[in-house]
Amino acid sequence: MGGFFGIASKEDCMVDVFYGVDYHSHLGTRRAGMAAYDCEIGLQRKIHNIQNAPFRTKFEHIFDEMQGTSAIGCISDSDPQPMLIRSHLGTYAICMVGMINNADEIIDKYLSSTGDHFDAMTGGKVNSVELLAALINQKKDFVEGIKFAQETIDGTASILILKQDGSLIAARDKVGRLPIHIGKDENGHAVSFEAFAYTKLGFEDEKELGPGEIVEVTATDIRQLAEPGDKMRICAFLWSYYGYPTSTFEGINVEAMRYRNGAILAQNDIDNNLAQDIDYVGGVPDSGTPHAIGYANKSDIPFARAFIKYTPTWARSFTPAKQSDRNKIAKMKQIPVHELIKDKNLLFVDDSIVRGTQLKETVDFLYENGAKSVHMRSACPPIMYGCKFLNFSRATDDMELIARRVIMELEGEEGFNYIEEYSDSNTERGKKLRKAICEKLHFESLEFQSLEGVIKAIGLEPCKLCTYCWNGKE
Repeated sequence: MGGFFGIASKEDCMVDVFYGVDYHSHLGTRRAGMAAYDCEIGLQRKIHNIQNAPFRTKFEHIFDEMQGTSAIGCISDSDPQPMLIRSHLGTYAICMVGMINNADEIIDKYLSSTGDHFDAMTGGKVNSVELLAALINQKKDFVEGIKFAQETIDGTASILILKQDGSLIAARDKVGRLPIHIGKDENGHAVSFEAFAYTKLGFEDEKELGPGEIVEVTATDIRQLAEPGDKMRICAFLWSYYGYPTSTFEGINVEAMRYRNGAILAQNDIDNNLAQDIDYVGGVPDSGTPHAIGYANKSDIPFARAFIKYTPTWARSFTPAKQSDRNKIAKMKQIPVHELIKDKNLLFVDDSIVRGTQLKETVDFLYENGAKSVHMRSACPPIMYGCKFLNFSRATDDMELIARRVIMELEGEEGFNYIEEYSDSNTERGKKLRKAICEKLHFESLEFQSLEGVIKAIGLEPCKLCTYCWNGKE
């Protein structure tokens, strides 16, 4: 995924942008960067690898290296950014959150028509932000260029630009799969993926961009350059997993949604007389925990943390490129509370079940520490399609998804014609899917939140939500 943050101010804003970007660290683990504008120095930029050290550590000397009354920064799970670009539109810094699926096609077409070139990375790959900028630069101004880029890209592109005059341009992706918020204080404006990042810095909410909306932001003004479109498909996974608990998207708080979601899961179990003899309910930390609290509150089963993640020195478990390394780190982080595990029937809620590899390690760990039984609940439906808009998981092939693999084992490719049935726990195919995953991952029982349940917990109209990873509908 990734996130960005920027400020246009009357005063030096480097400290606030530093902390604003840092507040997006939960959204990415590979690269981070900052760019600033100063009237005497001009545009400046720094990029660091953050795979083995947090943003704050890598950028702690930034105040000695950069200064500016306008600045942007980003956390990226993909390519290094922001990029500094010089073109007929002027010199500017640009970053994006999203995904370009048709990069090779765009590159070939661009090179054949312009005779230009790109700076290639290892393996010949082109930085997606540089490619985005090349598309924007083909038009006479930023607005036309951004619209052209977003129409050309198969995927998603939410964009933040720092111009050479110190103003910012923010453009939400054309169907609003991702959010962009704007805040205001006495000295200027902030642009952020997640609004809590600027409210903690003393800004007040001013505006949430609509789908496809483009604005220019200065210290004193917000000027609309393109009106929002009517169609919105905001990612439902922002509430289930990616969004920070304090964030609010489209007026709906993430933490509150997760409580509601867990309560709906619990009510489903109550209605179907499932998992009745549970000693404790817990979350697969960290993002599964609020869903589990909602489940515990509704079911009147005590909430407990049967194991604790040791986070002071361990990076996030999905940081390493190799799955085996991620599994190892995930296991090393888990510290058991034996009194809450031994001879206990435990039910855990996870935010999702993607591959299932780390979850199996967790369940085996619980049994090794004396658990009597381990029941599992997923806070979202079975993931049947790899995301092609936001790259929310590292799955590069649908067959990496455990639900897909199980369907293949049960019925072969013919089974993919019945994905809707496999997602539904009330059908024979749905029951077989859950039983097979239980056997693979050593669960006593397994249930997924229904698509209807997730939508109800969020509270938006279904037509406004992207649920592609669950039902394949764009």
